[in-house]
Amino acid sequence: MRQQDTNRLEFRSSEHVLRVEPWGPGSVRVRAARGDIAGDLPGALAGDPGPAEAVVSHGPDGSTLTVGDLRADLSPSGELRFSRAGDGTELLSEAPAHFAWPGPRLFTAGTDGRHRIEQRFAAYDDEKIFGLGQHTHGLLDQKHTVIDLVQRNGEVTIPFVVSSRGYGLLWNTPALGRVEFAANGTRWVADSARQIDYWVTTGAGPAEILGHYADATGHAPPLPEWATGFWQSKLRYRSQEELLEVAREHRRRGLPLSVIVVDYFHWTHLGDWRFDTADWPDPAAMVKELDAMGVKLMVSIWPSVSPLSENYEEMLGQGLLVTTEEGAPLLHRFPDTGFGGHSLGVAFYDATEPRARAYVWSKVKKNYYDLGVRVWWLDACEPEIFPERPAVTHLAAGPAREVANMYPLEHVRGFYEHMRAEGEQDVVCLVRSAWAGSQRFGAALWSGDVPSTFESLNAQVRAGLNVAMSGLPWWTTDIGGFHGGDPESEEYRELMVRWFQYGVFCPLFRLHGHREPRDGFHAGHSGGPNEVWSYGERASAIIAGQLRLRERLRGYIMEQMREASRSGLPPMRPLFVDFPGDEPSWRADDQFLLGPDLLVAPVLEAGARSRAVHLPGGTSWTDTATGTDHPGGRTLRVEAPLEHIPVFARTGSRVPRIR
Repeated sequence: MRQQDTNRLEFRSSEHVLRVEPWGPGSVRVRAARGDIAGDLPGALAGDPGPAEAVVSHGPDGSTLTVGDLRADLSPSGELRFSRAGDGTELLSEAPAHFAWPGPRLFTAGTDGRHRIEQRFAAYDDEKIFGLGQHTHGLLDQKHTVIDLVQRNGEVTIPFVVSSRGYGLLWNTPALGRVEFAANGTRWVADSARQIDYWVTTGAGPAEILGHYADATGHAPPLPEWATGFWQSKLRYRSQEELLEVAREHRRRGLPLSVIVVDYFHWTHLGDWRFDTADWPDPAAMVKELDAMGVKLMVSIWPSVSPLSENYEEMLGQGLLVTTEEGAPLLHRFPDTGFGGHSLGVAFYDATEPRARAYVWSKVKKNYYDLGVRVWWLDACEPEIFPERPAVTHLAAGPAREVANMYPLEHVRGFYEHMRAEGEQDVVCLVRSAWAGSQRFGAALWSGDVPSTFESLNAQVRAGLNVAMSGLPWWTTDIGGFHGGDPESEEYRELMVRWFQYGVFCPLFRLHGHREPRDGFHAGHSGGPNEVWSYGERASAIIAGQLRLRERLRGYIMEQMREASRSGLPPMRPLFVDFPGDEPSWRADDQFLLGPDLLVAPVLEAGARSRAVHLPGGTSWTDTATGTDHPGGRTLRVEAPLEHIPVFARTGSRVPRIR
């Protein structure tokens, strides 16, 4: 039964109620529930967007809601079809699972008013799918994939997609589940949720769709200028003096440095959130010396709380820890200081509980912020739990199966809001996991603990572009990969050079990794050298040149970061975002644009000294290595000696000197 309304569509059956309403320019929000529609469930939409111009009509063949160029048609049987209002082109259509039952929406009863939920859409043979956060499958186009909607190390769930058909869709629930982009249909599944909730938008092209998404879920703040420089990190600097000496060596060599990192196990115990003064005797003096060199100190903060921590009993007593459904702390085995080489069961603070976020900040403020630290590395913030036990895990926001994907969002939110309350305007938090909307809290995502191989580098290019299509403009990798890599190996030195040449054009420029020789995993472990000068004379000279190139690019990158904050357009993006009419650009998955004027083609194979580069049509491009202009709309074989990768500038643009 259809309901008459002046500004929205409603449909009621014996199974559920459906509501479709305007939600921003060219956008609608769709909700369906067994009972009444709830308005206060966890989600990514930043709030009611306010009144929107919408046209509603009713007729014997169904009802229509038109918002800008998006038209939603509701059939008499309750199925939705989305199309362009201007020409009627179908963008997306709900599709029933069977001609009789079930329909496009299915609720399977669970407990406490929650259901296993399915939402089905039609499949389109020519469709390409981008976004969905960050995944390790090495694909840019995610059509014909099945993606788990769960947070894991390197697997980041942001349930927003941009389609080559001209729409964007946000699956607006933090529930665990999956999405299937099959040949015979698309299906979104939530393992446990109280209602279906998704948001659909359209626009003149991918850039406008990304802008609508930023409007709906929140714009990233302006990136501070210091964050566009070089970030130095390794696993791990063991002491204050060791870290300072690396910063001093950068200065002696005249090498740029913006950030240096104190990694994990600098603390007394997990959950104490303070320096161990045996190795870090005067953090305030360390920060002061680094500040004098123009270097920011970033400190690793984990959500883990060991039973050995001075804060454990208080947090347990105040209900600030993640629990099982029975109320006991949820534990994950992990090493801690003073426990030998063994692991013990450690808990996690509950980031979905505002009191817990405030408690953690009170310790961080006293033990880091008040000493001058202003930049945070929120590592392992999925949180990483082995084995995964969502069926028995409970958070303040609800059962884990219903809300677990929002944990990293709430974690970074706590640091962002408390930093802003201290009067800080520039908030940057490096995170290993994120959810839809994390960008509005200054989240800078990196790709997790990835292998140190050319295959991994290849996958990073596609992963980063999908992050960009997920509305997160601040992204980076561990240059050189995290797991392994021998600084004495010529083969690895080549990989490091090629990864640096890619990394210099990423939104954030950061070296990190656990290099050979590595000792066992325990509270005091570390890896081999991982400084710019660690890779032999030839490789180190090339890498130093990349640091200086990044310095020349910083003004241009800041322009792109300001644009990202303003419009939602990510600085690093696939070619088709700027050239949607250039068909090959939709297939180009191993090159990208940095802003509108630089086209970057990383070298992703060992031993390669040339590669194919597609130049989008509609403009001409200048090879920055030779100065030669080339008309667009063609693919070239371009030389790529070890000293540089192919980079093209839009002819006539004002870009920094690359060579």
